[in-house]
Amino acid sequence: MVQVAIVNGSSVVQDADVQDSVAALQIQVSRDFAPIWGRDAQLAFSPRNTPVPGGTWELLIADNSDQAGDLGYHELTVNGDPLGKVFAQDDIANGNSWTVTASHELLEMLADPWINQCVQNNKPDGSIRFYALEICDACEDDQFGYQVALPNGKNILVSDFVQPNWFQPNDPAPYDFQSRINAPFAILQNGYIGYLDAQSPNGWQQLNGQLTRPSKAAELTARPGHRRHKRTIGAGKWRRSTR
Repeated sequence: MVQVAIVNGSSVVQDADVQDSVAALQIQVSRDFAPIWGRDAQLAFSPRNTPVPGGTWELLIADNSDQAGDLGYHELTVNGDPLGKVFAQDDIANGNSWTVTASHELLEMLADPWINQCVQNNKPDGSIRFYALEICDACEDDQFGYQVALPNGKNILVSDFVQPNWFQPNDPAPYDFQSRINAPFAILQNGYIGYLDAQSPNGWQQLNGQLTRPSKAAELTARPGHRRHKRTIGAGKWRRSTR
């Protein structure tokens, strides 16, 4: 089973809050995500400046993004292990939930750690489109998330995610865990998905849902660090991070 260290490197989020989020994310991964996608993980809280063993994946809670507009993204550690980053202070400043961003980054890291998996869709006109295996993007907005109840009485907001049926044009519902999406490939408000048309020279492109948050358009551009950018360069050229 994959081991994931949730590291608190933020000055605006207390260790106790991250520990609560770890407990909620463990419930989400093992109870909700794994039965649908077949991939479980063991999560553990890691305090600031604590070494993470090689082979352990990381999800870092930091303050501010070094990629303007990105509230979370994915790269590699110096050991070559997957590393997700969540920028709690930026999230809060933009009116977003950092726990939803953490859930989003964690689930997508588990579903496609090397950002190289796609789903082929043969369209009726004979063209072929590949959709990125991004399982939270289409329904990522906080309004579509859900609460995970903890034994201590707290509730932690986590991200909705699509089910495999979302990628299959003729499959029945449900298409996402919260049953908010009503058709395959449908995108909820402020959501998006990356795609590649086999016959097009334009490379990876992006379909967006209705954008209602002013910051969202900037967040969706394919700058370095963004998952769409990483698909164009491959894991061998990803930046290595010391956190």
